[in-house]
Amino acid sequence: MVVDELSEAQVDRIFQALADATRRDIVARVIEREQSVSALALSYAMSFAAVQKHVAVLEQAMLVRKEKRGREQIVHGNPEALRRAARLLDAYEDLWRQRISSIDALLDPTEK
Repeated sequence: MVVDELSEAQVDRIFQALADATRRDIVARVIEREQSVSALALSYAMSFAAVQKHVAVLEQAMLVRKEKRGREQIVHGNPEALRRAARLLDAYEDLWRQRISSIDALLDPTEK
């Protein structure tokens, strides 16, 4: 299971990063095409420093990576990390479906 591939801290960082709407939007933008932190900052009603902090959270979760290009920091999406997050959510969904099936079997009078 993908949960076994990741430490608890890594899972926490992924969910923390994706819990914020601005960070999810940043991920969507940089998956579509790389952008500088400055260009990203123009898209939000917040300071450049606030956008930098959002990018740092995403970078710690390995959902994006930054590359220095001249004076700019270019942000790239990390599709493999997003696939890993999707597999993680799928694993949790499977777990809950198994639990629901077990409860259904316990409650079904025809099973006895």
